[in-house]
Amino acid sequence: MNNYIISGIQQIGIGVKDVREGFKWYNKNFGMDIPIFEEAAEANLMLPYTGGKPHKRHAILAINMKGGGGFEIWQYTSRSPQPPAFKLQLGDLGLFCAKIKTDNVGASFKYLKSQGVKTLGEICDNPVGKKHFFIEDAFGNFFEIIEDDTWFGKGMQSTGGPIGMIIGVSNIENSIRFYSSILGYDNVIYQGEKSFSDLSALPGGSANVIRALLTHSKERRGPFSKLFGNSFIELIEIKNHNPRKIFENRFWGDLGFIHLCFDIKNMEALKLKCEGEGHPFTVDGGAGFEMGEAAGHFTYVEDPDGTLIEFVETKKIPILKKFGWYLDLKKRDSEKPLPKWMLKALSINRKKP
Repeated sequence: MNNYIISGIQQIGIGVKDVREGFKWYNKNFGMDIPIFEEAAEANLMLPYTGGKPHKRHAILAINMKGGGGFEIWQYTSRSPQPPAFKLQLGDLGLFCAKIKTDNVGASFKYLKSQGVKTLGEICDNPVGKKHFFIEDAFGNFFEIIEDDTWFGKGMQSTGGPIGMIIGVSNIENSIRFYSSILGYDNVIYQGEKSFSDLSALPGGSANVIRALLTHSKERRGPFSKLFGNSFIELIEIKNHNPRKIFENRFWGDLGFIHLCFDIKNMEALKLKCEGEGHPFTVDGGAGFEMGEAAGHFTYVEDPDGTLIEFVETKKIPILKKFGWYLDLKKRDSEKPLPKWMLKALSINRKKP
């Protein structure tokens, strides 16, 4: 295999104060109810982003069987995770808002309001006619709930998992090149500059911005591609104020969205591609990394504004831990999606809110 494969968005990392409280909230409100792993350990491979010192942490990776990526819910246990020193606004540099898919926008809006979730504005259309709305979670993170028509299985809510991010950038053309050339988001389905009414409920959302919505023209391949489904990157370049870096003077793992992670195959080919594009790996965890009952090879690159993108080449995941059934991906066709029945077996690990 001479080329790398991107199967889709594997997960979004979310730094929280209490990992169990975080899992409980995302389970109850988004249906992220299937933990893939849970582990308390020391993060000693992210030193460029943790002040040059290892720190203890506790993490849970959870998915929604309806489809989309997962959440890696991440808590420091050796230090107090820090919030941003300023109030975030649309266009600030980095991972600003996660996109969550739904099969019924109205039902999702009604349910979240009934649970006391802070909704921002009302349901409206985005520039390509997709109905969506925004919320702020209990921890101050922003989410866009957006209609989608690609689904993997059944879940407990109208929402599925994450299918993209709204990312603040300083130069939209440079960022389009990065997300297109390395990550395959080569189809710009919308680009325009103005004040967008559908963003007005977000902090700073009435500002004049350049906005680009990207997706991939080629169907994703790989073992988990059917579970992850289609995904989108939305880039925002602010025009009327100087944006600040969302993780300015903070560590990776502090509060908020800490990374956007892609499931890949052929890390060596991806490494060469990233180096050729001027975005070399800044962290390389090596091929033998283990996290709880899962194992794989993880690396990080920075986008043109320093936003952290993680790549994971998954080697092993637990399917039915109580029976000792683990899926060894090293022995499977790297391009072929796993059988649905095999991934749906993960549902036996579902946790009630």
